[in-house]
Amino acid sequence: MRHCEIAFFEGRFVPLAEANINIMTHAFNYGTAVFEGIRGYWNADDGEVYLFRPREHFVRLLRNAALLKMQLPYDAEMLCELTAELVRRNGYCENVYVRPLAYKTARQIGTKLSPGDDFTMFVVPMHDYVDTSRPLAVGVSSWRRIEDNAIPARGKICGAYVNSALAATEARDNGYDEAIVLNSAGKVAEGAAMNLFIVRDGKLVTTPIYADILEGITRHTVVELAQRELGIETEFRPIDRSELYIADEVFFCGTGAQIAAIGSVDRRTIGDGQPGPLTRRLQTLYGDVVRGRLAGYGHWVLPCRMSAPAREEAAPYLAACSR
Repeated sequence: MRHCEIAFFEGRFVPLAEANINIMTHAFNYGTAVFEGIRGYWNADDGEVYLFRPREHFVRLLRNAALLKMQLPYDAEMLCELTAELVRRNGYCENVYVRPLAYKTARQIGTKLSPGDDFTMFVVPMHDYVDTSRPLAVGVSSWRRIEDNAIPARGKICGAYVNSALAATEARDNGYDEAIVLNSAGKVAEGAAMNLFIVRDGKLVTTPIYADILEGITRHTVVELAQRELGIETEFRPIDRSELYIADEVFFCGTGAQIAAIGSVDRRTIGDGQPGPLTRRLQTLYGDVVRGRLAGYGHWVLPCRMSAPAREEAAPYLAACSR
């Protein structure tokens, strides 16, 4: 039987069931929090969970916290250490997803960003967030991406994700797997909660950071893998909606989505409707990198070696995983 899940809350490790905020908390009432999503990948050969690019995630979290005038008593390295310890204490031997949040703690009515900040984090098992085994059917949403002078999309601000929720829900209500959103200029921004690439004539193209998108860490990973491993450069430029329809390949990328092929947009088939050759090569490379299997990328993965007590406690679960 699995032991009690553990969270990091108010400066200490506590049972997840005890990591609760007061209903007057400013972040709960007004969405004044920023978050990250960090994947941990189980490598059965190594008996190890590898966190993928946690330092980059925490550097971004701290920058985004500053957008909401938050100051935390941690730096990125300290947060990486806390995350590895959290994974160790939970004893998972499967793919996991870590959710760190920095939030405004004031208990008040009123939207002013008053002093009072804290940091919390939990971890849950996660395999596919979207189905990466098949091409996705997606639709362009009627909801536009919020612009930088409203709520900056680069900030991973909790309240802003209502925008993503509306787009994703509309897509599913209309029979699609996911949504693509346009920005206020009518150009392609990204998916509801993931970045987007197209392939045209063998060239990789993605939207620029000024297109009201998240400055994605997986997006950066794709660009670097394509250049270093495949010799393919990426073009950063605006993408028209109609260009989606005539692209050779289209795919999403993100911590949750990983690399997910798109087979149709607005019920128009992309290529032959199957994952394209470049998408498949990138999926394979990405899968190897995040599990610590590809030489030259060790600086991107943080192993979470289980402590002896955690390993002993998790022994029955580990044995079941090895069968």
